[in-house]
Amino acid sequence: MFDDLEILNLSQSVARHAALRQNVIAQNVANADTPGYRTRDVKPFSEIYAESSAVTGGSMRQTRPGHLGRANEVSVRTAEATAQDVAPDGNSVSIEDEMLKSVEVRRQYDLSLTVYKTSLGILRASIGKG
Repeated sequence: MFDDLEILNLSQSVARHAALRQNVIAQNVANADTPGYRTRDVKPFSEIYAESSAVTGGSMRQTRPGHLGRANEVSVRTAEATAQDVAPDGNSVSIEDEMLKSVEVRRQYDLSLTVYKTSLGILRASIGKG
């Protein structure tokens, strides 16, 4: 009954997305002085989730492996961002923008952890262990 809850899976997917995006941001910062390096970013989670919902038919979603014949994973792709301000050496990394993205990712990660903890608290309370 409690083996595969959608809210826990979604929270885990959001946390994975935040970790991947933080990794890409760290790579951008590390290459801030690399000539010709272009800023990269990950699609927002809302877009990825919408795409996966469209593939599974909107409201119909897989509830267990093998159900509807698809894997229940959200794929995350890294896409090169378009930068307006490019340095003379061809580098498009803005440390300020990367720091703002990092704060946004931290909020997304904290939100996913809060949802996960709250969901576990509700489950514990429902079985009398809360």
